[in-house]
Amino acid sequence: MQSTLEQLKDLRLYGVIEAWHDQQAQATYHDLAFDERFALLIEQEHLRRQNQRQQRRLKQAQLFVHSSLDEVDWQVQRGLHKPLFLQWLQGQWIIDHLNLVIVGPTGTGKTFLSCVCAHHLCLHGHPVRYFKTADLLSESKFAKADGSFDKLRKRLASFELLILDEWLRDPLSPDDARDILDLLDERYRTRSCLFASQFPVNQWHQQIQDPTLADAILDRIVHDSLRLTLKGESMRKLTSTLNPQTETSTP
Repeated sequence: MQSTLEQLKDLRLYGVIEAWHDQQAQATYHDLAFDERFALLIEQEHLRRQNQRQQRRLKQAQLFVHSSLDEVDWQVQRGLHKPLFLQWLQGQWIIDHLNLVIVGPTGTGKTFLSCVCAHHLCLHGHPVRYFKTADLLSESKFAKADGSFDKLRKRLASFELLILDEWLRDPLSPDDARDILDLLDERYRTRSCLFASQFPVNQWHQQIQDPTLADAILDRIVHDSLRLTLKGESMRKLTSTLNPQTETSTP
């Protein structure tokens, strides 16, 4: 049997090995038929590989916060419609190559909900990559400078969903707008993007310095996008552990 275990290690069937040891150690398995025990071995290996793929996707996503659906507060009145959000988590919009736009004031949960969505999609087989928009633009500049831009483009194209957080927080220069336009052209109706912005969509145009590029960028986003508009007070304020009544000001 030791030879068989070594062969399983060579094949990297570690789930089978673990399940076999469990079966040997627990008498409850001993009266099962061969087919039943074999099925349990394969199931354990399948679960191990599935978990590895999930963890690999979560690592590649580089989410700003690792939050799950269980952490969403549905009671706060902020424009978050639970049935609709849960429907989006099923990922049909990813399959249809649509975009998702989340807008709202600072602190209403745009980044948090974007990461919840990404986390859920990663667990269900969709490769995702999170960026703050400024970081993506900076990475693009470095890639152009060191000759690795084509490699970066191919890597970004491998993700079914690209999240651009803090979208248009800073006005886009003409050079940055061209980079964004190239990115959107490559993903148009073949891959999805999620844009999280504190600016409503009707103010996006003025955040892009070149009006012609602004027209082109918005044309590739707004017509194929689902939208979530958040409102209300900052969630950081609502969940603060400090009691405002006990706060004192410094003279």
